[in-house]
Amino acid sequence: MVVRLASAAEYAAQVQKEQSWLPVVAPLLPLPISMPLKRGNPSLEYPFEWSIYTWIEGETATPESIDNLVGCAVTLAGFLNALYRIDTAGGPCAGPHNFYRGGSLAVYDTQMKEALMLLEDEIKANILKSMWEKAVNSVWNKAPVWVHGDVSAGNLLVKQGRLSAVIDFGCMAIGDPACDLVIAWTLFKGESRKAFHNSFYFDEPVWDRARGWALWKALITSTELIDATFSEKEKAASIIDEIIIEYQSQKENA
Repeated sequence: MVVRLASAAEYAAQVQKEQSWLPVVAPLLPLPISMPLKRGNPSLEYPFEWSIYTWIEGETATPESIDNLVGCAVTLAGFLNALYRIDTAGGPCAGPHNFYRGGSLAVYDTQMKEALMLLEDEIKANILKSMWEKAVNSVWNKAPVWVHGDVSAGNLLVKQGRLSAVIDFGCMAIGDPACDLVIAWTLFKGESRKAFHNSFYFDEPVWDRARGWALWKALITSTELIDATFSEKEKAASIIDEIIIEYQSQKENA
């Protein structure tokens, strides 16, 4: 088993949400997810609700721990497509409880513009501004779907070289799936990114917003708007550079 405790008040609302909804979605998903076993009550020692979950064997996903990144990309896309097909009736809309994942990027427009102002490279800043405006002016105009909200390598487990489980649904909500596609740039590249992209039937505005989510997180990390280690800043800067190269290449080939 594993105990999960919110590290701050803004995470506390995620406990009840996971307790209520993980048993509903788990049987409909093609990979294991952590299942809640018990809920703990606040006390003098710890002020929030907390949870005990099933433990799932596996190691955190990295490019080195995965035998076949293309296969992993297809498997993860299959998991997400299954999640997006689950009935959303009664599900929680995006909001403060999940940092607006599945909601509008406009929530982070001011923060993003502040980060762009901190960039010393004016050419790069102009390209990023163009991508951001394209993303923030796009909306999901279909019925809401379930979103995981934090599909990152740290929330993927690998066993014997294969993707074996998806964990940490604290940011789950119903809304726009674009936030779940950020991993296209944070874990996948080349053929694996292409395989991930081609496993969905989304139109390009969805990918524009996905790119926007990726840029937002990478930019606030690299410009020190949030606390980050040197290696996290380096990775964020690398993601930004790769997104720019890909974006310019797509424009040239259009």
